[in-house]
Amino acid sequence: MSYELYRHGGHVCLMFSDMSSEGGEAVQANQFLVVNDDTGAIIDPGGNLAYSELYLGMTHYFPPSRLSAILASHADPDIIASLDRWMTATPDAKLYVSKLWERFVPHFCKPGKTTGRVVGIPDKGMRIQIGNSELVALPAHFMHAEGNFQFYDPLSRILFSGDLGVSLIAGKDATKPFSSLDPLPPGMDAFHRRYMVSGKILRFWARMVRQLKIDMIVPQHGAPLEGAAVKQFIEWVSDLSCGIDLMSDADYAIPE
Repeated sequence: MSYELYRHGGHVCLMFSDMSSEGGEAVQANQFLVVNDDTGAIIDPGGNLAYSELYLGMTHYFPPSRLSAILASHADPDIIASLDRWMTATPDAKLYVSKLWERFVPHFCKPGKTTGRVVGIPDKGMRIQIGNSELVALPAHFMHAEGNFQFYDPLSRILFSGDLGVSLIAGKDATKPFSSLDPLPPGMDAFHRRYMVSGKILRFWARMVRQLKIDMIVPQHGAPLEGAAVKQFIEWVSDLSCGIDLMSDADYAIPE
């Protein structure tokens, strides 16, 4: 079932939060559909567990042949493992992914399916036309992948943030946005300290996004952040020690 993040006129943003954790074996992951009139984009479509409901949700707004873009924040399986099925179902959609992963993602598909359909996003990002609107691919390298992007929607003022802003909660709870980070949501601190590469990178990111008007930060795992939680999160990560900041010689020892 989809959760509506935003709707105004013909522009709609939807989140699907409970399609990838059947039996509790797979990590909870969110998938997103941005609709603009009779076309749209899928952001981080996920694996095969998520495919069927996301596909049906899309058909309520436009036929599969009208899908404009598939956007991948990076190339992990929980982001793009269903790519082979999407390449078949949406014959005109382009896949947008970091140029670093441009030649890796075809491994998810049968030979030839991605030929001429993968657009490598340059390191500095780009603007991607979706109907009468656009999504902005923002650099988010090393948060947590080497080539990583977030996608900002200027109309809804939603930042689809990938693995930044994650909380570790069940899919059924992910549709309940956090409006405050006091206290921090479950798992947020531990996740960011391990999966983000360094405080230096987070400070660069915070400096960049402070220039945007953001009403909601929506990560790929867990619940959206809205209201006061948006500014609180930006301030929190801008002063966070994580990743290589916390590593030492003791972490690189031959096991006994």
